[in-house]
Amino acid sequence: MTERLTTSAARNVFYGGSAFFFAIFVGLTAHSHWYMVTTSTDKATLSASVARGKHVWEKNACINCHTLLGEGAYFAPELGNVWVRWGGDKDRDGAREMLKAWMASQPSGVEGRRQMPQFHLTDQEVGDLADFLEWASRIKTQNWPPNTAG
Repeated sequence: MTERLTTSAARNVFYGGSAFFFAIFVGLTAHSHWYMVTTSTDKATLSASVARGKHVWEKNACINCHTLLGEGAYFAPELGNVWVRWGGDKDRDGAREMLKAWMASQPSGVEGRRQMPQFHLTDQEVGDLADFLEWASRIKTQNWPPNTAG
């Protein structure tokens, strides 16, 4: 005895499967948003200077060359963990001075090296950018980036 998949049975499989996987998609999307809001972001230290630093980041289009937590261009190093790489978790003032000196020395003029432009940032803007990068380093990234060297 041969059994065949009838048109109505195929339609039921299609609609039932579509509804099932749509419900899974909605559930995973809701879970991702819940995780980002409640777990991964450090809302306690989100300040006006961090917001201004994000504005400096966007105004100067840093994402056109750098990545931040994997988002952006891969032309220049990842900056999501630059605060930790430069020792900001141990010596906050030292990391801030390092960032200030690095920004002031650009472009470095080293032959064969990609050149970062000089943005002529004020001390306030560099400080705000440092606050933003410090804040970004505290986001729970589930071990991203895999290479701590950036």
